[in-house]
Amino acid sequence: MPSTARIPSPPAPGNAPGRRERARGALLGLAVGDALGAPAENMLPSEIRARWGRITGYVTDRPAGTDDTEYAIFSGLLLARHGSALTPAHVGAAWHEWIADRSEGPFRGAGFSERGTLENLRRGLAAPISAQHRHAWSDGLAMRAAPHGVFAAG
Repeated sequence: MPSTARIPSPPAPGNAPGRRERARGALLGLAVGDALGAPAENMLPSEIRARWGRITGYVTDRPAGTDDTEYAIFSGLLLARHGSALTPAHVGAAWHEWIADRSEGPFRGAGFSERGTLENLRRGLAAPISAQHRHAWSDGLAMRAAPHGVFAAG
């Protein structure tokens, strides 16, 4: 099946944002939300309140994101490259090329579910077995869902 990733979206009626603008907004919203929540990652609501009280200022001199944004970008890059022809083999090859076989690079961050997969890939396991490990239950898939929703919008 050929990729539909390069088919331009129809023009939006009136002043409504088009598909491209909505896609950009969704992915930027993911990155901004990730950066805003990064300082409180893995904290309980009671711990957040005890540390910061009611949060009213959201801008910092040192903006930060987490692996959530990195892996969403990773999924978006795969979809941009392969479109609807994306296969588990493509994903596995990309994990090796961009993450597992590098000591450093653009995708340095990783949660515990990603680290388990990376360990399995480095041991030579391939999908779907590479994703079977002690921490395969985490929110790792949720962080990669937005690009797939944007790709398949409508």
